[in-house]
Amino acid sequence: MSDLSPDHPRYESLRIRNLITAGVEAGITSVHGLVAHGRGEAFDYLLGEQSHDFARRAVRAAAALLVSAGRPVVSVNGNAAALVPAELAGLARAVAAPLEVNIFHASADREQAIRRHLLEHGAQSVLTPTREAELDFISSNRRFVHPEGTLVADVVFVPLEDGDRCQALRRMGKQVVTVDLNPLSRTAALASVTIVDNVVRALPLVLEAVGQLVSGGAERETATSYDNDSIRATAIACIRAA
Repeated sequence: MSDLSPDHPRYESLRIRNLITAGVEAGITSVHGLVAHGRGEAFDYLLGEQSHDFARRAVRAAAALLVSAGRPVVSVNGNAAALVPAELAGLARAVAAPLEVNIFHASADREQAIRRHLLEHGAQSVLTPTREAELDFISSNRRFVHPEGTLVADVVFVPLEDGDRCQALRRMGKQVVTVDLNPLSRTAALASVTIVDNVVRALPLVLEAVGQLVSGGAERETATSYDNDSIRATAIACIRAA
């Protein structure tokens, strides 16, 4: 990234792309993650590459869910690990949750690479999937989880999630918080709280909101005052207007 000038009009976009490609080179991100990132970047362009009010409302609801959870878990895939490892580690500490690696294209080497990467960025506890614990209602490799993590969690924070696992988690009665630039995705539609924003902007906002709740410096948004379908509809209207 040293050859990128902050004066370049697409500096931030290029910086994020370089984080993803560096993740591939480090064995953290799957090459398939490049495609997923490009799709999300297209939506971000339509959002004006900024955090809108509908995203901030979802952030407050997400923070409330995480702070009030009995057994929260922060689930991490390769793209999230490459983009916001320190922020994920900070969020896990703030809500006393373990980080748990979960990737679609299963690889023990990549799982361990993600685990090491998170520990290097301040994580205290990083779980990896086992063959002894499986989610119901899903057949892909993402069904394998840690028995002390997602399997028993009541709230799962899953940025950049796959729709099939989000659906399985919801069918198992778990609350799901996701970060998804595409408000039309199955994950966005099924999650309890969908933050329609770029994960690199959303995570600092979630951390700030959690900190305010923990310190008593903010009023907690309740489930009755948050409507995820309404938030998604507003995000969809914003994208269509673009």
